[in-house]
Amino acid sequence: MPHHEVIQALTETLGFRHIGVHREEYAVSKDGMKMFGIMELETTFNGCRFALGIRNAHDKSMRLAMTVGYRVFVCENMAFQGDFEPVLAKHSKHFSLQNALSIGVDNMQRNFEPMVKSVELWQESQISDVAARLIIYRAFIEAELEQVPHHLDRKVHELYFNPTVEDFQPRTMWSLSNAFTSAFKELEPIPQFRATAKLAPFLEHVK
Repeated sequence: MPHHEVIQALTETLGFRHIGVHREEYAVSKDGMKMFGIMELETTFNGCRFALGIRNAHDKSMRLAMTVGYRVFVCENMAFQGDFEPVLAKHSKHFSLQNALSIGVDNMQRNFEPMVKSVELWQESQISDVAARLIIYRAFIEAELEQVPHHLDRKVHELYFNPTVEDFQPRTMWSLSNAFTSAFKELEPIPQFRATAKLAPFLEHVK
């Protein structure tokens, strides 16, 4: 399934629901087989903008899948609420891309409200320095955060304990999650998208 056809169909699907796209970002693997993309939406909340993440592959290494996310205004960090969820079980001769994406977008919209509540909870959730250090340790030293290079551990530690953004001065899960996503900016786009998709489930598990 050509990547451009997936993007065009998703744009049309959003348009049918009167959902405007504010900005788009795409990354394709060197061989052109894999594509990851982000569509930032016009709708905003709590200093963030809703976004949809989408992935596609021509080499059968992964299914067409989507996830809901957000862009943080003050730092341009991109975060996903969870990992990518396939929008179809398998390709077949009766497969309809438009129908599959319609179902996917509907599922993503149902996750908007829980995502807002999760962000609000993280913004209010104070954590101790010991707890923050333990989370970073588990992420990198114990490798509980999959597909994330271990060398980013010092970067996350520095960004959390010596924040450069005023909004992340409070010692909260929100500040810690943004320390992670800020550090992920050092990665190439596709590894960055993969790491970001693993972050929220990890933080939900260890908090």
